[in-house]
Amino acid sequence: MDAVRLLSFFSFFFSIFLAQTVLCVDTCSPSSCSGTRPQVQFPFRLTDRQEYRCGYPSFDLSCNQTQTVLNLPFSGDFIVERIDYFSQSIYINDPDFCLPKRILSLNLSGSPFRGLYLSNFTFFNCTSSEWSEYYNIDDSVPLHCLSGDNYTVIAMAYPMFTPPGCRNISIVSVPVQYDQYQFGSMDFNQSLQLTWDLPDCRACVTDGGTCGFKSNSLTKIGCSNLPRHGLPRSAKYGIIIGAGIPGLVCIIGLACYICNWIKAYGRRHQLNTELATSTTAPQLVVVTTGLDATTIESYPKTVLGENQQLPKPNDGTCPICLSDYQTKETIRTIPECKHYFHANCIDEWLRMNATCPLCRNTPDGSSKVTPLSSISSSSSSSSSSSSSPSTS
Repeated sequence: MDAVRLLSFFSFFFSIFLAQTVLCVDTCSPSSCSGTRPQVQFPFRLTDRQEYRCGYPSFDLSCNQTQTVLNLPFSGDFIVERIDYFSQSIYINDPDFCLPKRILSLNLSGSPFRGLYLSNFTFFNCTSSEWSEYYNIDDSVPLHCLSGDNYTVIAMAYPMFTPPGCRNISIVSVPVQYDQYQFGSMDFNQSLQLTWDLPDCRACVTDGGTCGFKSNSLTKIGCSNLPRHGLPRSAKYGIIIGAGIPGLVCIIGLACYICNWIKAYGRRHQLNTELATSTTAPQLVVVTTGLDATTIESYPKTVLGENQQLPKPNDGTCPICLSDYQTKETIRTIPECKHYFHANCIDEWLRMNATCPLCRNTPDGSSKVTPLSSISSSSSSSSSSSSSPSTS
């Protein structure tokens, strides 16, 4: 029952872990107002679609129907046309299609953004068309959304002097795009390019990772989900769960088996101890000793002649020393089995062993039956006699 409860607990834990992992991915996954572009992800967040921790402070965006809107504290709302996370650039435009008007009052204070490529433009209010006679149309841009029936507002990059019939309105540093900065021109129908320095996620995005806050922290930035060689994360989760739960069951079963085995071993050990301490009948022990000299000498001996005629059943080699029999050597035969050996070899053997080296037969009278208790008593008596001092 305990194993089943433990297994249920771990299953519940894995379920909660996976649910929270999926929830985190869903709430901070990229989103958009129109379902396509621009894609909004960290450090930006859509205030009505993503949680607070999914974006960096002051990087909040909102949706105006299908348009993505950025609010600059001192300049108002702008439409976000594109976000480049690799170069950390955001491209904004005026929702009323009069970008020059917004440029005249553009103030990036209080925001994390700045112009990456800045070009100075001078704005003039001209009450006649005489300016066009002195300036190439490519060097000056008429701004129709700022102009009226009796005047024309133009923007010029680095004018040498004030055009005839015009007055200087303002000199503005415009955050242009790279190609406009490179050629010193300005298309006021295109968007403005802004950049940000913090948080710096360029390396993470370049490596294919996901930039965001570290483990519920709202100050430290980290990079996760970096591409790795091998199995995808979902497959690893499946393997962990698929192999982890059966493995846990096996470990619990093995632990129960070992516990039961230890208990059974303890009971057997206790039973053996009780049996050993109980009174039992004396056991009989067969003690086999060597033969005495008289018995050994009673076995027949033969001196080999020149023809080395040997009796059967042995061959011409002594089974004890493994040497061939030679002329004039003495051999001895065991009467019971008719096996023969060098006399010196078999005599030494029979003094310590009462059996034939080949067939292991024991001659009659070479063994005796003695109670085990008698042997123990005899050993104890011998020990006592050897330890007590001798008297004269």
